[in-house]
Amino acid sequence: MNGADTAWMIVATALVLFMTLPGLALFYAGLVRARNVLSVLMHCFAIACVMSVLWLAVGYSIAFGDGGALWGGLGKMFLAGVTTDSLAGTIPEALFFAFQMTFAIITPALIVGAYVERIGFGFVLAFSSLWMLICYAPVTHWVWGGGWLGAMGVMDFAGGIVVHETAGIAALVIAATLGARRGFPKDVKPPHNPGMTMIGASMLWVGWFGFNAGSQLAADGGAAMALVVTHISAATASITWALWERFKHGKASMIGMVTGTIAGLASITPASGFVGPVGALLIGAVAGVLCQEMCGFVKSKLNIDDTLDVFAVHGVGGIFGTIMAPLLATSVLEEGQGLVTQLIALAAVGVFTVIVTFVLVKLCAAIFPLRVGEDAEIEGLDYHAHGERGYDWAS
Repeated sequence: MNGADTAWMIVATALVLFMTLPGLALFYAGLVRARNVLSVLMHCFAIACVMSVLWLAVGYSIAFGDGGALWGGLGKMFLAGVTTDSLAGTIPEALFFAFQMTFAIITPALIVGAYVERIGFGFVLAFSSLWMLICYAPVTHWVWGGGWLGAMGVMDFAGGIVVHETAGIAALVIAATLGARRGFPKDVKPPHNPGMTMIGASMLWVGWFGFNAGSQLAADGGAAMALVVTHISAATASITWALWERFKHGKASMIGMVTGTIAGLASITPASGFVGPVGALLIGAVAGVLCQEMCGFVKSKLNIDDTLDVFAVHGVGGIFGTIMAPLLATSVLEEGQGLVTQLIALAAVGVFTVIVTFVLVKLCAAIFPLRVGEDAEIEGLDYHAHGERGYDWAS
């Protein structure tokens, strides 16, 4: 065990949990109407709790067990065989378990943005639980746990495929199946609290240092460079999003700029361990425009109400960064690594995610109401589902 690596990974684990609680929760909550703010916070918080228990029970074993090329098996259920002396590289395996647990928390939590303001709470918990175990955990094994994509040499440093592609595609499938909000697209209310969204985005930005630099699993120069390029991409994408928005609409909005931040962070994630600062500048510059255009494409052209643009920002950003990783890598690529490998991985994971997500949506909807009734949607999910209101004036 290396003490410096262990200390850094404890910090990184806390930072990644901070991304979901409270970062993502506040980012999403500010974007919805006041009558639904608590429901979004509840979704993120409940998902964090349930995924933690499921990751301990079986998720970690599926992702990082020794089962084979497709899944890790059940040998590490409830951390069987893991003691205080067990190591994963130079850190305690219990710490590696905890770090990866925070990824298993935020990935289904990202999907929340696709279905806010109209989803049944029971469905959210059932779907998120099954999806994490049947979709996310196997893909994690394929890429990071000794599975077939890792053996091919796929480059996904911190989750462009594992986290952002899977969450983004799942979000699109759910949004298309669920249907749009009442009045979409003409009578959709603006975010009720842009300030809350900005605070949440800022927390995500800070937490992302743990997400990307922590994926080095060591306190070394690789972690430092991953942190630098993460920051540069986020800053650059924020600027290009705002500039493009001003060019198209005459004004640069706060919501737009911080959404650009998230686009830059998602896009640099798979490449953060491979590219340098100039590569990060290029990735961030393109992401700010690309993801913004995809927001309009999904809602206007596909007519899918992916409410908080999960696919356009996270899905497209993660896919874009995954493609750019080998093209902008600063070192000579190892045999088997390259653009073709990236495309194979993206295609395989994309098809797998679509199929699993669609089946799970139908399965869970047969047991739990997928969508609340019209009266509940008008009243708001805060009071209808949870008996509370975020504000005494909420409407």
